[in-house]
Amino acid sequence: MIPRIVDLPKSRSFFLFGPRQTGKSTLVRSRLDASSWSVDLLESDLYLRYARAPEMFRKEAEDRIARKGVTTIFIDEVQRLPDLLNEVHLLIERHGCRFILSGSSARKLRRGGVNLLAGRAVERQLFPFVHAEIANTFDLEDALRFGTLPAVHGRPDAEKADILGAYANTYLREEIQQEGLVRNLGGFSRFLDVAAAQSGELVNFSAFGREAGLPTRTVQSYYDILEDTLIGCRLEPFIKSARRRLVAHQKFYLFDTGVTNAVNRRLAGPPDAALRGRLFEQLMVLETMRMRSYRRSEARLFFWRTNGGAEVDLVVERRGRPAAAFELKAKKRIAGADLTGLRAFNDEHPRVPRAVVCDAPEPYELEGIRILPWKVFFEELPQILG
Repeated sequence: MIPRIVDLPKSRSFFLFGPRQTGKSTLVRSRLDASSWSVDLLESDLYLRYARAPEMFRKEAEDRIARKGVTTIFIDEVQRLPDLLNEVHLLIERHGCRFILSGSSARKLRRGGVNLLAGRAVERQLFPFVHAEIANTFDLEDALRFGTLPAVHGRPDAEKADILGAYANTYLREEIQQEGLVRNLGGFSRFLDVAAAQSGELVNFSAFGREAGLPTRTVQSYYDILEDTLIGCRLEPFIKSARRRLVAHQKFYLFDTGVTNAVNRRLAGPPDAALRGRLFEQLMVLETMRMRSYRRSEARLFFWRTNGGAEVDLVVERRGRPAAAFELKAKKRIAGADLTGLRAFNDEHPRVPRAVVCDAPEPYELEGIRILPWKVFFEELPQILG
């Protein structure tokens, strides 16, 4: 098993959230001992029994605590049965039992108004592999095309394509409907196709709705579903400026480049130059978001863009101020034309360090801007995020 860098509490109860097939169950089970009890809510008989009578879970847990000395209980896919959290709360209060609760949506539970244990359990997130976890076998072209989900790592290309195709068609479309999140599967499928095609671009709900043939409010709700199920994430615009009119629309990225390509039906061969550039940007942004979560950093991430079109792909803010600005370019040789956005950003924020993350073999400096190979960027992320 490949070691994961997420820092899971050793004695406290915790939620572990993450998209499907990121390895949550495998990770947790690898750390359980003989004093643990696992409950998988994907098992139909268990799900139906506890759905009919949630108190039965508490009674069975108390029996195991008393007779078998169980001290840790792992509930997998807890979002399928939120009412169990009331029973979990009682068990923590009465017996001091430790709970590990995994699922694919923290926001879905919060929106449902369920008991999130009032601070008795901390939250962690698990993502597809980051570079630090698979550095010895990491291949950039493979990651751009197939992503870094544990389920595809190390497999032949044909198997990777099959797994990702099933993920896109079975989970993203059918299971989301089965979980009651959407009623109109056809409309959601059209939305998903357009969302994947526009991953990393500015989100304009009304224009998107016209392209997908959906009302604007429906488009907004579907984006919320992707975020609720951790299938996508937003990147907000950095709009602090005294002199320029800045774009206020968000960007939205699907959580994995391989899943993006699967939805777009672009797994058959390597991406062309234009697509490779977009996937490179997506991968760099996702890696930064994942590492920020793993480090529990207080840094905030943005992009910066003026109405005139000058843009910086990634701005890291720390303690309320921009701490670093990055342009993300999938090319080996950086020219002056690639620095336009960073020059414009420097006019507004002259003391902020700037860099271009790219395919260059070695770091160097151009016009006072660092040119960083992507490997160096990955290595420096802990210091960048603080």
